[in-house]
Amino acid sequence: MPGLNEGSLIDEVRIHVAAGNGGNGIVAFRREKYVPLGGPSGGNGGPGGSVYLEATPDTNTLIALRGGKHFRADRGGHGGSKNKQGAAGKDVVIRVPLGTEVYDDGTGDLLADLVAPGDRVEIVAGGRGGRGNAAFAGPINQAPRIAERGDPGQERWLHLELKLLADVGLVGLPNAGKSTLLSVISAARPKIADYPFTTLQPSLGVVELDGGYSFVAADLPGLIEGAHEGAGLGYQFLRHVERTRVLIHLLDGSSADPVGGYAQIRRELAEFDPAMMEKPELVAVSKMDLPEAQEALPALQEAFAEKGISLFPISAATGEGVRELLGAARRTLEELPPVEVEPILPEINPRALDEADAAVRVFRRADGAWIVRAPWLERLSRRTAWNMPEAVERFQRTLDKHGITATLEEMGVEAGDTVIIGGAELEWQR
Repeated sequence: MPGLNEGSLIDEVRIHVAAGNGGNGIVAFRREKYVPLGGPSGGNGGPGGSVYLEATPDTNTLIALRGGKHFRADRGGHGGSKNKQGAAGKDVVIRVPLGTEVYDDGTGDLLADLVAPGDRVEIVAGGRGGRGNAAFAGPINQAPRIAERGDPGQERWLHLELKLLADVGLVGLPNAGKSTLLSVISAARPKIADYPFTTLQPSLGVVELDGGYSFVAADLPGLIEGAHEGAGLGYQFLRHVERTRVLIHLLDGSSADPVGGYAQIRRELAEFDPAMMEKPELVAVSKMDLPEAQEALPALQEAFAEKGISLFPISAATGEGVRELLGAARRTLEELPPVEVEPILPEINPRALDEADAAVRVFRRADGAWIVRAPWLERLSRRTAWNMPEAVERFQRTLDKHGITATLEEMGVEAGDTVIIGGAELEWQR
């Protein structure tokens, strides 16, 4: 029976993503033999490549992304003469498992929730290419010597969390036999040993039944009291239970108090999210190959019958009762409506300018430097080629037009003072 993986599932990683910078526009003029007064022909720079995250069923782990990996898209090509547009930078596509939630590592904001095959989000956008001098030509200035630099690409640290999209979740106290059962019913090979907390990461396996029917089962780490508050594996366990459709609750038939263990698990699920209590549940008693489990079974059946629950006695070691349990899981799944989880695929690109974006702040730093802040003006500063006199004059006209020059002078700026706008340190000369 094919399994999705053979080993522990890595369900949290932190990565850095950076889009490519836009290419620069250039200043160029037509130089053709029979066109002595050729006009401007400097082409625009190409846009930088973006970084995308895409959900795929081909993997169920984030293990390939662990270790704080960095992903960077290509920068856009610079513009060329004869109005040649710079080449667009190559995008980077990072493929992640279904059920991956994407958070901004700095703010904790949820950026995307990728749940279906092909769900894709542009998580950082490539920089816009700078315009060449052909774009600045007009009736007044027919031979401009001005071009723009490309915008920098966006970049950020991301925190990725995987919430399993399994059909059946195996739950129970530590050492209840969940990993052993998964290894028997699928080709998954979780780490198994006879001590608590062997399973520190969930494992997935595909269970194939007669008639070509199959479902995905998840062996979920054991709970301890207080898990809903983060104790033990806490949320690392509980968030995976959220998206499973059916729970198989495994009781250790050889333990001292299976009924108390069952109540503890149900209590932790309810404290984490009351909706968990509405999930269909099958209750199985494991380790029926052991004499003590066989002796305890009648009393257990009587206790659970009072709750209206029928038990499935099983032994993963001998296979006893396993087929009956899987058949019941299949029937339960077939009775449920299909799961429809809406993906969160926000638009990551910057919004159009609004009133807050247009506002300009001017203040003086303790070291005497003047700071001018406004997103739109900082973008213009980054695009300005400061080695081109016409570009500098254009920037100065923008300051004059929006009253920024007058504001600085009213606040006491003097010749020789440093004015910082969008990372450019300028010397005031008026």
